Amino acid sequence: MPNDYKLEICANSVASCLEAQKGGAYRVELCAAIPEGGTTPSYGDIALARELLEIKLNVIIRPRGGDFLYSDLEQRIMLKDIEAARKLGADGVVIGCLTPQGEVDMPRIRELIQAAEGMSITFHRAFDMCRDPFEGLEQIIELGCDRILTSGQQPKAEQGIELLKELVKEAGNRIIIMPGSGVNAQNIAKLAKETGAKEFHLSARESVESGMIYRNPHLKMGNDVIVIDEYSQQVTRAGKVEEIIRAWKEKI
Repeated sequence: MPNDYKLEICANSVASCLEAQKGGAYRVELCAAIPEGGTTPSYGDIALARELLEIKLNVIIRPRGGDFLYSDLEQRIMLKDIEAARKLGADGVVIGCLTPQGEVDMPRIRELIQAAEGMSITFHRAFDMCRDPFEGLEQIIELGCDRILTSGQQPKAEQGIELLKELVKEAGNRIIIMPGSGVNAQNIAKLAKETGAKEFHLSARESVESGMIYRNPHLKMGNDVIVIDEYSQQVTRAGKVEEIIRAWKEKI
């Protein structure tokens, strides 16, 4: 596998960050609330991850789940979160804002990039909600972002191969196109060969059973919209990261 190929792990906890590092990942994207598509992690998560990690640490800046149309108040929250991530030593931030018409919100993104003060900038999967992906690509390049995380505007990256291939070609050396969503040991080599992408984003998680012995059978802390198994956790595993890297190396 060439040296310029990089694996980013979407880490939902400091424990997942450490497993990603152990497994050989180049970088982690630290997120909270993965079932909602990822939101900004806590101050403590960012601080401890930075303290314990030697690999690159990017932090998602997203104040809530749902769409990517943000209010002035939410913009102020994101600016504060970027300030905190920068002070804590994060290498980059992962951002994305759209207009009501499904275009990249240039003024808001410019303000967020300015707050990041030279940190690496990834435009996240808000891109997959863009009305016109090629117009969005050019706008994001104009803004000076370093990469775009995308599934090719499909639920899974493997389903979006055709668009991903076109985006990689159109982007050239101007920006990195990083496929993500459903990337695993079985399809990463195929995705790399067919799209030409050199960075990939995935979770490599598995379910870990809770240590709780007493479990109240009459109560759930979640709701009917987002159903969560409260007695298990999804944690990145170093062995799964290693397996994916091995599959990638053997077939490229």
